[in-house]
Amino acid sequence: MAIVVQKFGGTSLADVEKIKNVARAVVREKELGNDVVVVVSAMGHTTDNLIKLAHEISKNPSAREMDMLMSTGEQISISLLAIAIQEMGYRAVSMTGAQVGIYTEDTHSKARIVDIKTEKLMSHIKEGEIVIVAGFQGITKEGEITTLGRGGSDTSAVAIAAKLQVENLGIERCDIYSDVEGIYTTDPRVVPTAKKLKEISYEEMLELARVGANVLHPRSVETAKQFQVPMRLRSSFKLDDLGTLVIGVEKMEIYKPVTGLACDKSQVRVVICDIPDRPGNASKLFTLLAKYELSVDMIIQSYARSSNNTNDIAFTIDKDDLQKFMTLKDEITSIMNPSNIHIDEDIAKISIVGAGMIDRPGIAAQMFETLAKEGINIKMISTSEIKISCLVEKMHAKQATEALCKAFELDGKDVALVHGTLPD
Repeated sequence: MAIVVQKFGGTSLADVEKIKNVARAVVREKELGNDVVVVVSAMGHTTDNLIKLAHEISKNPSAREMDMLMSTGEQISISLLAIAIQEMGYRAVSMTGAQVGIYTEDTHSKARIVDIKTEKLMSHIKEGEIVIVAGFQGITKEGEITTLGRGGSDTSAVAIAAKLQVENLGIERCDIYSDVEGIYTTDPRVVPTAKKLKEISYEEMLELARVGANVLHPRSVETAKQFQVPMRLRSSFKLDDLGTLVIGVEKMEIYKPVTGLACDKSQVRVVICDIPDRPGNASKLFTLLAKYELSVDMIIQSYARSSNNTNDIAFTIDKDDLQKFMTLKDEITSIMNPSNIHIDEDIAKISIVGAGMIDRPGIAAQMFETLAKEGINIKMISTSEIKISCLVEKMHAKQATEALCKAFELDGKDVALVHGTLPD
């Protein structure tokens, strides 16, 4: 029998009735003749509540104890789901990340998986049991509990599927269940007529995830792409809907240049003004940012001004990292000697993505022309082979999204609005 890995997020497990609904989805897959491994997140807002409790005790709790605390949320989910499946007459066993053998780096709060042992997992599968694994967590070789950070449960599920693929143990696919019905051309809460995609390539999904489409975490898509694990994003409330299949671009028929659009309002633009134009300055700046684990997205360096032999470097960072960046301003000033460091929080990044852009001229021109007709000024531009991103004022985000969806035919009257939050 083939193995299907299923992942269910916190919104799908928010209460007892929803846990029973998830149990039905798991049993349904089992009755189709597949062996099933289920990876789950903590129920609803459990993780947020645990973090709140910790900060009521300490303003700066240790990373180790936070991992110990947050890992308990998934243990509640796995045990309750196992009980629900057993009540339906099926054999199920719950396992923590440590029990199943998910080994990680020795880093708390955002560890990366380095290996997964499949012996225990396969022994339970061979006994005919449904295995329910706590997502978002693992263990170091020294026995310390770790958590994987944002999108950790998606990453856990895809990593397990990838390991089964590598060991040729019969993986069929990895299904990511949530309260949305698939991947849309853009956020249907912004554009109600956004189209649901039947399929999308790893490359396109990875770009959309990186530019702000909070449907799948980039780490999970990267892993699926690397090991060629087919993924489906599906609704846990509409089990007959096959959702969206994520596969290799070589298996797709590409009819249109643009597949989807993402709008990210969580970015901040930083401009380091009037830096002396000499070799090594950019290296010094970004080495410092890397030292403090500040991830940078869009980067632009202006042409050197001959009058004073200086230029500007502009880049974007995540809004959550702004406070950390502010603590570095004095150090940056002493190293770079700029005239000013300008912070712009009133921005949104609008990105179009499509494998069909490759070797097709005119896409950038059409995007810029569309925004110009709407009277929307572009502050920064960045591109890749299958992506174009523009930074605009935040107040124009919805207008830009709607105009570009129309220009690239990403909307359609036949698709209904999906209500609810994006998956965790």
